[in-house]
Amino acid sequence: MSTQAVPLASLDARSGEERRSRRIAILLMCVTMACYTATDSSAKFLAPHLPLWQIVWARYLGATLFALCLANPIKHPNMLRPERLGLQLVRSLFLLTSTILSFIAVRYLQLAETTAIFFALPLAIALAAGPILGEWVGPRRFAAILVGFTGVLVVVRPWTGTFHPAMGLCVANVIVSAGYNMLTRVVAQRDRALTTLIYSTLVGAILLTPIVLTHWVAPDSLQVTAVMVFIGVVGAFAHWLLILAHARAPASILAPFTYTQLIWASLSGLVVFGDVPKPSTLAGAGIVVLAGLYLWWRERGT
Repeated sequence: MSTQAVPLASLDARSGEERRSRRIAILLMCVTMACYTATDSSAKFLAPHLPLWQIVWARYLGATLFALCLANPIKHPNMLRPERLGLQLVRSLFLLTSTILSFIAVRYLQLAETTAIFFALPLAIALAAGPILGEWVGPRRFAAILVGFTGVLVVVRPWTGTFHPAMGLCVANVIVSAGYNMLTRVVAQRDRALTTLIYSTLVGAILLTPIVLTHWVAPDSLQVTAVMVFIGVVGAFAHWLLILAHARAPASILAPFTYTQLIWASLSGLVVFGDVPKPSTLAGAGIVVLAGLYLWWRERGT
């Protein structure tokens, strides 16, 4: 039996195409993180002008419209029929709670602070995966998790007089988001990705719409109106970019570039709000990022 050799030029072309695809995916991931920062910045800007529920509603409305356009449930009604409806609803409530906690926190804290604390999420997920999913971490990963949470303490500094209660909301957001991610992994085993995306935003939009309609507060300027529209559009755009990025490269390649959000958050806080990142925030963020990267590196090696 004979085998046909594959031309080296063909292999090089495919290899080059894969590298280009991954470079584009990395760029898309970095832009996605910038969009997430723009969402947080918009929420921080809108906080003195509009009620919290109206800001969150605008964010969810834009994402819901995007998800519905992408899935086209009129043509594909099965997209609205998850196999695990109960878990989808609970998961959506976790996400809504996370958004509310995040938007409250950014009103009182620097964007760099909230972002640095939220970077503890991969550590919380790794810790929670043991009792919930049976995916226990080894002693080295557990040590990295402890080091990462030490970095969170450096940012929060609960032992000082500068501690703000909103930092507690950030920590609560990490816990809630870890639960959200655990449920995401469970529903992903049975339901389509687009079905999960729809429920991620639709539930929050439905719950908030009656509150917004009965307690509507008119924006007090065109600028506020524009930012209210922007938060929905850029949030939806971030979802789209994230999907495109993961279509071009595996999550293991993209994961480290989520930490670029700290750069965007620091720049946005400085340029838009005049917030100079505190040394403790940068130091703590560095510890958290290094711990997260170590977990990622260990995960790739297994």
